[in-house]
Amino acid sequence: MRSQLVANVLRVSARPAVARSALPLAARVRSYSDHPQETFESFTQRYVEFFNQAEDVFEVQRGLNNCFAHDLVPAPSVIEAAVRASRRVDDFATAVRVFNGVKVKVENKKQYQEYIDELKGLREELGITLEEELYPEWEK
Repeated sequence: MRSQLVANVLRVSARPAVARSALPLAARVRSYSDHPQETFESFTQRYVEFFNQAEDVFEVQRGLNNCFAHDLVPAPSVIEAAVRASRRVDDFATAVRVFNGVKVKVENKKQYQEYIDELKGLREELGITLEEELYPEWEK
């Protein structure tokens, strides 16, 4: 067994070293999945459906973590579905944190304000008041 291991190590180390930059780009790029690129519309639809079907707090929070892990700001329809799911599973804190997640993901205050304005009806319906509304003098 030991001689077999030594032989394998010697065989691997005997391979010629190829400079990484000498390889074509396709060989240098590491593919972690075989999934095709997803459009923003299909991403939005997938997460709206996910949050509409979420049945417990863990599932809602897991979906939020996955959704916000992407390099984009979710559409208002995804945010609405996530907030409604949070309230459906009776987790008010998560519903408020959804808006905090949007605040972190957007590029500037104007974009955040556009989300807040678009989702104003939902916030009023569900009784969600944000700290910006309670304490406008607090500038972060």
